[in-house]
Amino acid sequence: MDAPESAQQCDDAKGFRYQCGAKSAAALDVFLAASRPIRCEFVSWDRYGRYVGNCARADGVNVASWVVENGHALDWPKYSSGAYAGQQATAQAAKRGIWAGSFQAPWDWRAEHREGEQRSTSAPLFALGTGAGCNIKGNVSVNSSEHIYHMPGQEHYNETVITTGKGERWFCSEAEARAAGWRRAKR
Repeated sequence: MDAPESAQQCDDAKGFRYQCGAKSAAALDVFLAASRPIRCEFVSWDRYGRYVGNCARADGVNVASWVVENGHALDWPKYSSGAYAGQQATAQAAKRGIWAGSFQAPWDWRAEHREGEQRSTSAPLFALGTGAGCNIKGNVSVNSSEHIYHMPGQEHYNETVITTGKGERWFCSEAEARAAGWRRAKR
């Protein structure tokens, strides 16, 4: 499955743009927190060196199935061979998540917005391939080259776009960001 990128925007049912990638990540965080620990079975490494696996919550609910069925990600037939097509049809029929409005498939969005950019593999990414759980944005200030991290809910979080080609990255915890020499945004 493939979820919208954190910087990706979609249109809601009324045509208003919103940060669908950030909204999908937030929904996943809430879902995962409801039944811990999460157990993942290794499948392979992807072309960016990320761990790919099948994950389930402690209560046995399959993470990818839930994310697709709730409209926070798409079945990616290129890799899944249609494993989540039924869940996607359910989400689409019910107009859940991104299906409530209009959106660009995450793989198409990345092709348009990251052409020529090398993805960094230094920041740990979760098995879902979206940085799920690693939602702290490490941004390099244009004016001062200062390394600042933004927490979800802070004033400029939603408008901050991470460009790994410029040395920006995602962090999984504040401790990780501070250990890497980044400071918390003031607002």
